[in-house]
Amino acid sequence: VQLQASGGGLVQAGGSLKLSCAASGRTFSKYRMGWFRQAPGKEREFAATISWSGGRSGGSTDYADSVKGRFTISRDNAKNTVYLQMNSLKPEDTAVYYCAAGGTYYSGMSYFPDYWGQGTQVTVSS
Repeated sequence: VQLQASGGGLVQAGGSLKLSCAASGRTFSKYRMGWFRQAPGKEREFAATISWSGGRSGGSTDYADSVKGRFTISRDNAKNTVYLQMNSLKPEDTAVYYCAAGGTYYSGMSYFPDYWGQGTQVTVSS
């Protein structure tokens, strides 16, 4: 599986961005997908995940407490794409955002993906 993330940029605090991650492969719908982020000088951390889905969209979701209520992860299996809608952005959301696929997820936000995409930079100015 190859993953290509896009949609990052510079936004003011309180603004919104929508990240996209396009995946290769015919079995996209069978993969759990997720987003992680890495701020300067910090370790990569989990942000959101969505389970596989038999339909065009859907799947159960889970979020890190730091983004819950502000970020929404979704998927479009017809387009082999997962999204991360980010609202009410804060300067502390500034990070490189990575999409991920497959792997193992343990309830409680422990997600260990098999595949990683390249990152996309999100910068939130105060």
